[in-house]
Amino acid sequence: MDKNIQSWHNSENSSSSNFDYLVDRRNIRNLLSDKTFLVRDSKSYSIYFAIENNISDIKSNWNNNINSCIESYLRSQICIDSYILGDSGESKSTSIITSTNDPNASYLESSNDFDDYLESSNDCDDDSESSNDFDPVQTFKHLWVRCENEDCEGLNYKKFLKEKMDLCEHCGYHFKMSSSDRIELLIDPGTWNPMDEYMVSVDPIEFHSEEEPYSLDSYQKKTGLMEAVQTGTGQLNGIPLAIGIMEFQFIGGSMGSVVGEKITRLIEYATNQRLPLILVCASGGARMQEGSLSLMQMAKISSALYNYQINQKLFYVPILTSPTTGGVTASFGMLGDIIIAEPNAYIAFAGKRVIEQTLNKEVPEGSQEAEPLFEKGLFDSIVPRNLLKEVLTELFQFHGFVPLTQNEK
Repeated sequence: MDKNIQSWHNSENSSSSNFDYLVDRRNIRNLLSDKTFLVRDSKSYSIYFAIENNISDIKSNWNNNINSCIESYLRSQICIDSYILGDSGESKSTSIITSTNDPNASYLESSNDFDDYLESSNDCDDDSESSNDFDPVQTFKHLWVRCENEDCEGLNYKKFLKEKMDLCEHCGYHFKMSSSDRIELLIDPGTWNPMDEYMVSVDPIEFHSEEEPYSLDSYQKKTGLMEAVQTGTGQLNGIPLAIGIMEFQFIGGSMGSVVGEKITRLIEYATNQRLPLILVCASGGARMQEGSLSLMQMAKISSALYNYQINQKLFYVPILTSPTTGGVTASFGMLGDIIIAEPNAYIAFAGKRVIEQTLNKEVPEGSQEAEPLFEKGLFDSIVPRNLLKEVLTELFQFHGFVPLTQNEK
């Protein structure tokens, strides 16, 4: 079977093959089976497998990680654009373009950079086994994400993950998703109006710890948010609504006094404007650095929801993503009119480790995931991420919330 790989041309008009930069050509014989032939002409490599070779025999001679990388590269027609050395001289990254036929693409400035990097990785140990232990997934983790599903562990190209809603292209596994990406997923473009976005905690109990002082600065820089939840209004397929989305990357989405206040204000606004309400849960629970004040948020939010649901007869949908635990599960996470969970989401009050250390009993593996909990009746539906917006639209329309007319918009 013939695989002709297109050539790249560097700034000196010299020709070098894609295959040179995909694997270390000096160690190519370690990757090929006995009945595999590698032929190079002036412009390209061609790889030939003997017909009588069994496919399983060929695959057994390839490093599984490198094989996955090669297949993904060929499938997506990705080529390496440039090799960039970081300012510190310690980290190196590679930028990617998605089409080898793009006339405006800029190609590798030096044909030896990538080879030199692989050589330095393989020469760390004189033992011949060191080259076989080379793990491209770790080396190129800025490019690839390995699926967390133990039955899959497929490689996903980072640049395409957002377009695919952070779903594994091999098995559909749901990766964690940022709050901003969820806003783009659920809210119509140009309709998002944030609320209370500059509200921030001021360390109400003056929590002090020598190991890890209570500071939000690093999390604010990392996420670009002031707190662990984004709240606001927008439209979902033309239907106006109020929505709050928790950010797990901000101290584990922990619910402090500001998080509780923002969610409570959102519920009160939705009550006054008679809007349907969505709360996307992704949290480790109440924030321990704020002590009992964080626990009080459970009662405050639940009280606001009581008025919203019972007195005003309005419609509230919590969406439980991975993880949803602690005080969030024990309060507004389980108070919805219709409770939706994402596939394989970790949902619990206390985590597996805490239960086992407290009760000295083993918690069955997978018992706190969405599927077995759904069978026990903990929530109403498990909805994949790519179907979520359509399902929510149907639920809102069924409960009397209709899209705005053009004049109302």
